[in-house]
Amino acid sequence: MKNVEDTGLMDFLKVLPPVEFCCMYGSTLHPNNHDKSKMVDLILGVSDPQKWHEKNIQLNKDHYASWMVYFGGGKLVTEVADEIGVGVHFNPYVTWNKKMLKYGVVRMHDLIQDILYWKTFYLSGRLQKPVNILVDSLDVRQLNSVNLRSAVSAALLLLPPEFTEVDLYAKICSLSYMGDLRMLFAEDRDKVIKIVRGQFQLFQSMYQPSLEQYKAKELLQFSSPGSHQANIYQDCGLAATEFLVSSLPTTVRNTMGIKLGEKRSLSGSGGVTNQVLIRSRKEAVDCMQGALRRKVMVSSARQAVSGLLAVGGVKAAKYLASKMCKAWRSWR
Repeated sequence: MKNVEDTGLMDFLKVLPPVEFCCMYGSTLHPNNHDKSKMVDLILGVSDPQKWHEKNIQLNKDHYASWMVYFGGGKLVTEVADEIGVGVHFNPYVTWNKKMLKYGVVRMHDLIQDILYWKTFYLSGRLQKPVNILVDSLDVRQLNSVNLRSAVSAALLLLPPEFTEVDLYAKICSLSYMGDLRMLFAEDRDKVIKIVRGQFQLFQSMYQPSLEQYKAKELLQFSSPGSHQANIYQDCGLAATEFLVSSLPTTVRNTMGIKLGEKRSLSGSGGVTNQVLIRSRKEAVDCMQGALRRKVMVSSARQAVSGLLAVGGVKAAKYLASKMCKAWRSWR
């Protein structure tokens, strides 16, 4: 059953061209959020962004920076998103029905590639945190289960032999912030733990299937079966490390293979597969962490430049100022 917020956002989608995917993410999902002035964040997936933006400019020209509308329209919007950014165009500060909205538009193919392979690790990182899916024509929710399992594997590699559920979800949440330039000056330094504590039960419901799978493989043990906040113990041996690395997306494994070397082994079907050569857990963890950090750094920098161009000077200054104010309050 959809709540009032969902129904309102579905009504908003009716003023836009049709989309194949839509999800709400961010602080507005916090169960105790009562600040209705906060901007509602949406991701929209469409088959052809240029055609979608051209139609949307006809319907909602005021959602876009005026210079983009006049100098290139939908073609320019898409080119900036693809060539400078990571394939996502955001329209922030859209006022509708007494709400402030920000929606990002992405090509469905690019969204799926990022979910499955962490190609840019931009939207896949957002989908590792709780989201509210409103439209899902291509069953992205099911595809995202691959992304969630990969996130668990990466987080486990970064965690010690014993940890709590909060530690696990915080580590998962932090993956997409490693190397993010905004964390240096424009984000709340306590952002990760606030997300996890505020949405703990949502994280549990998302990751329970993956944790059960890893428990069945005897990679994980729980101190109190049935407890909602149990301590977790993991196998940190070389075989467990090899399994976790093999569960990472191909783009990450390929980067690790170049650094650490690869070995060939027979798969269950009789074919030959390349596996990352693991000599020690620490070496594998450091290599994976470096690969993710570089990926996030490049993506966040590209998207920041794209965003400044896409929203225009006034909106960009307003958005950056609001982010920096939140960061300064957390530092104080």
